[in-house]
Amino acid sequence: MKDLFSTDLNVVNVGLASFAANIGRVGGAYTDLRWQPPALADIETGLDLARLTGHPAVEAANAEAHRRYISAQPVLTGVALARTVIPGLTERRILHAGPPIEWHDMCGPVKGAIAGAILYEGWADDLESAEALARDGSVALEPCHQHGAVGPMAGIISPSMPVFVVRNSAGENTAYSNFNEGLGKVLRFGANGPAVLDRLRWLGTEFFSSLSAGLAQLGDLDLKPLIAQALHMGDECHNRNVAATGLLLKRLVPALLAADLDGAALRRSVDFIAGNDHFFLNLSMAACKAMLDSARDIPNSSMCVAMARNGVNFGIQVSGTGDRWFQAPANRVEGLFFPGYGIDDAAADLGDSAITETAGIGGFAMAAAPAIVQFVGGTAADATENSRRMQAITIGRNPAFTLPALNFGATAGGIDVRKVADTGILPVINTGIAHRAAGVGQIGAGLTTAPALCFNQAVEALASDVIEAVAA
Repeated sequence: MKDLFSTDLNVVNVGLASFAANIGRVGGAYTDLRWQPPALADIETGLDLARLTGHPAVEAANAEAHRRYISAQPVLTGVALARTVIPGLTERRILHAGPPIEWHDMCGPVKGAIAGAILYEGWADDLESAEALARDGSVALEPCHQHGAVGPMAGIISPSMPVFVVRNSAGENTAYSNFNEGLGKVLRFGANGPAVLDRLRWLGTEFFSSLSAGLAQLGDLDLKPLIAQALHMGDECHNRNVAATGLLLKRLVPALLAADLDGAALRRSVDFIAGNDHFFLNLSMAACKAMLDSARDIPNSSMCVAMARNGVNFGIQVSGTGDRWFQAPANRVEGLFFPGYGIDDAAADLGDSAITETAGIGGFAMAAAPAIVQFVGGTAADATENSRRMQAITIGRNPAFTLPALNFGATAGGIDVRKVADTGILPVINTGIAHRAAGVGQIGAGLTTAPALCFNQAVEALASDVIEAVAA
């Protein structure tokens, strides 16, 4: 001991940073390790995590899940009315974003959007009657993810709405998403006035016909290369889709011209896409859904295949645990607010668009889009650091999506619920902020994270399943 204290020491501090700071104040050298107990210090979850860590069955299952996710090839095959292609979307059924939730528990924007969809379908003549139908169960309300679909913010898809059809050409699964309405007073933020419904009717008639004709001329469109190119042009394909929308329009315009459409209808359709920088978002979401659904239902896999929010709860689904949802209260979004609004005006985290982060883009690819910080807050260095940090919680990387700012390194892909619970590093999500009241619309944008409790629940459930399978 005497010899120890007669030499120059470099103290390794684990715990309160103030202990290390005291050593530094007297001129000592120290290394401060930021460490916290895994699994929110829950002993039982920690034991389950230990059982799953390095488990051969889990490692093999994850390798297969990640292989399928990497191999998936999302292809836009066309557009269709939702009731004709989405399994189970029958009359008097509306799909919404996030995990399951009852009408009386829903947030304002989702309730407003559902009421607007009921008016759009003609099931009611006024908002009061529309809300009554939803409240008494006359209209079934179910998550988009339950039907192979995704939608941003409120995420509403009703039977007569048009949807993109995205098929995984390397597998057998298909994903769907609604059309992006643009910004302002739109259904996805809970607006349901006459102008909103008129726009929806135009999207479902003239625009739908024009786009359908153009895509018939274009043929199948591979979305993965388009997303990869957009990442090299400053998008992260969640909150910034400027390049991706431009690339899509570049492909669509010649096809629309070849379709020999009415000139006025063609002009209105092209103007709409060109004026909506977020138009590609819904395609990005459907592509990510198609990639992740290909990795579903692999027994023992700890890979997260969905993250979704309904403005009240945040839910995740895991490949090895089937269709079960693991839920916790949705976090608030910290970011930049439009003038006149603040955090007290905001709804909690909302929408299916976190499917982009689940697939390794969006917040996971912020290093590709330094300009996004002007919209969501932070600095360009923060954006790059977020992309680096996410590498600690994934099974591997996605070589199809590379980030110039990281020397063209691949994005982190395939969230491993074990690693999230173990490290305490939570998936970062960049997102729009909706007003908590229906119809006000977007009031800002920012960053949030998935709640840690969801991943604890998933670890517990997966450990139970793995132990039972081994015992059997």
